Amino acid sequence: MKYLHTMVRVTDLDESLDFYCNKLGLKEVGRKDVPAGRFTLVFLAAPGDEDAQVELTYNWDPEEYYAGRNFGHLAYAVDDIYDTCQRLMDKGVTINRPPRDGKMAFVRSPDNISIELLQRGAPLDEREPWKSMSNTGEW
Repeated sequence: MKYLHTMVRVTDLDESLDFYCNKLGLKEVGRKDVPAGRFTLVFLAAPGDEDAQVELTYNWDPEEYYAGRNFGHLAYAVDDIYDTCQRLMDKGVTINRPPRDGKMAFVRSPDNISIELLQRGAPLDEREPWKSMSNTGEW
């Protein structure tokens, strides 16, 4: 398993970039605009430590964040998302968002922190029972 990023929702992307980059000293290492979802993702990292990133998520439509809603999730790359999810299920962990696509799943910690699991490299071929599983709760 490898730590990837922590996601934080922001209400003003320019103000947040000024803080994280110009004041804190992080640098932008990636950006993705998603018009269909109406959001922008900006990935930041400390110089020399580009593997551990902060993902700023800016939703284009205004939203008030409450009770920690601005904190999104921790993310880890795994070697085999299906094996990882099965191992977690076998230990009693609920798979909130199953890896139907062979690429991404979400679980929650005992304190309800969302944890995103991402398949390292290319997505695995879709397979059952994952392909047909529904979401459980929030992720």
